[in-house]
Amino acid sequence: MRLIDLSQPLYDGSPNCPAHPPVRISVMESHASGAAETWHIEDLHFASHTGSHVDAPLHKIPGGASLDQVPLERWQGPAHIVDMRGILPRQGITAAMLEAKVPASTSIRDVFLLLATGWGQKRAKTQEWLHDAPVLAADGARWLIARGARGVGIDHYSIGDGTTHAILLSHPVLIVEELHFPEEVFAMKGPLEFWALPLNMRAHSGAPCRPVLAVRDVR
Repeated sequence: MRLIDLSQPLYDGSPNCPAHPPVRISVMESHASGAAETWHIEDLHFASHTGSHVDAPLHKIPGGASLDQVPLERWQGPAHIVDMRGILPRQGITAAMLEAKVPASTSIRDVFLLLATGWGQKRAKTQEWLHDAPVLAADGARWLIARGARGVGIDHYSIGDGTTHAILLSHPVLIVEELHFPEEVFAMKGPLEFWALPLNMRAHSGAPCRPVLAVRDVR
C-alpha cells in the first residue's frame, strides 16, 4: 500500500481562514540555547479549523456530536475524486454539476466524495484564495445526502456557507477541508481509500488531520 499525501502544510504565517486568528508558530526552546541539555520545541497558536482539518457535527449543529463522539473508523473509507478544476471563482458546485461528474451508475454510498477545484494549488494570502473560492451549493449538499455519501472533502478552507455546513453535518455527512491534490491522483484507476484521522481532542468541533489516499499496489 502506498500513501499519497493530500494535506496542506502548517507553518508560521501560513494562509488560513481570515475569520480565524493568524497562524503563529514559534520556537520556544532550541538547541541553539547552548544549555548543557537541550531540546527543540515549538509553540503553536491557531484555531482548531486550520490547515487540513475535519468538521464534526458540533461545528454547526447545537448539541451535535463532538469530535471524540465520532467513531474513528468514520474518518476512513472508500473515496471518489471529482475533478472540478476550471470551475469559476465563487461558483457554487450544484447537484446538476455533481450529477454530470458522478453518474447514477457510480455508487457513492458510504464514500468520501473529494472535490478538487484547483484552489489547493492557489493557496496564498490573496483575494482569490481568501475570498473567491468555489463552494458546495446547498442543493449539492442535499444531493450528497440523497446518494448516501459518508463524507465530503474540498481543497479549500471551507466547503461552503453556514447553510451548506448545517445540511451536511445534521445528517451527518462528515467534512474534510483544506485538501491538496497532487497531479498524479487524476490519472489513478481503481479503488481509492481515504484516511483523514483527526487529533484526539475532547469535546472539540474539529481538529487538524493528515488526509491521505491509501492506494493498494496491484502489481
